Amino acid sequence: MDITAFARISPCTFAEVVTRDRVMDHGMKPLYPDMPRLVGPAYPVECPPGDNLMLHVAIHRAPEGSVIVCKAGDSNWAMAGGNVCAYAQQRGVAGLVVDGVIRDLAETRSNRFPVIARGVVPKPGVRKQVGTLNGPVVCGGVRVEPGDLVVGDEEGVVVVPAARAKEILEAAQARADNDAQTPLEAWVANHKKNIDAALAELGFTG
Repeated sequence: MDITAFARISPCTFAEVVTRDRVMDHGMKPLYPDMPRLVGPAYPVECPPGDNLMLHVAIHRAPEGSVIVCKAGDSNWAMAGGNVCAYAQQRGVAGLVVDGVIRDLAETRSNRFPVIARGVVPKPGVRKQVGTLNGPVVCGGVRVEPGDLVVGDEEGVVVVPAARAKEILEAAQARADNDAQTPLEAWVANHKKNIDAALAELGFTG
């Protein structure tokens, strides 16, 4: 599958052509300005509260080009730090999406390694418990299966089901092409017509 084709399209456009349950909640954000768009097949992990073992396992096992998607047990402990992110980047991992928090952000920002998470805390987790490794998880409110396509940037995160990736990519590309070819004046005229129709259908006459 051509991952670069997904990388050319904004999460906003994908959000127009998938069901709403495929879009992570607004608390999942890039952790530094101008972060590169993060795109790749998901390698999902889940960790118990206070523990980050499975994410640390994932940086050694996730395939090149994949996005490690981590459901943390809580947001009180950092799931990853500077060395974890640097080694993942060295191995060719595309980036991290963490439903939780990380630490050592300055190092990760300096390396331009894409990380989307809920925030930052300096407190490290421990590595004592087994969780989910490359299996289904719920991250940011979205069920993520291994191999689902993750697209994330400053606009948010969309998870494209692997089984429908080609169909959804084609729909998103058509939407993006149409938007690019529609002048603002034409958009305004069509928008007003649709808004007026919606009001009329609801019986609003104000």
